[in-house]
Amino acid sequence: MYTYEQQRKQQHLAWHETMELHELTAYQSNQLIHFKMVVDDVKDPQLHALYVEAIQGVEQNLRELLQYYPLAPQGTRKDKSPVDLTAFYAGQLLGFAKTAVRSYAIGITETATPQLRETLQKQLNAAIALHAKVFYFMLERGFYPSYDLPKLLQNDVNTANQALSL
Repeated sequence: MYTYEQQRKQQHLAWHETMELHELTAYQSNQLIHFKMVVDDVKDPQLHALYVEAIQGVEQNLRELLQYYPLAPQGTRKDKSPVDLTAFYAGQLLGFAKTAVRSYAIGITETATPQLRETLQKQLNAAIALHAKVFYFMLERGFYPSYDLPKLLQNDVNTANQALSL
């Protein structure tokens, strides 16, 4: 078993925490882009202020998370690709599908009525199918290189920096 001091001396992040770092960074980057796209459409002053607060909070989160990318097991490399919103839109849809799968799974565990359970199971299966379609769309186009950790992490860095620069 590692002691606390031995853990502090590790040269890189663990694989599982690197993947969680990826998930958090990718999700927040896509949300930040979306928030920045719609904030000016929010007319209610109090809700607008909440959007601005959320934008500032997510920007700070991304700046803090990006500091850990150099500690990823295989590192990252710079990529100066042009801005393409296809990846953003696909990421938004993938995030929706992933959240839907989780939400339906949780909802089913709270269901007592058999007919509602059947409906939720049907909708869960549809959400799983959508997730798979969007995932493979992204994988085929290089937007989600899930089998290449350095590329996956570099995509996160690029997307987070793009969101921060808007």
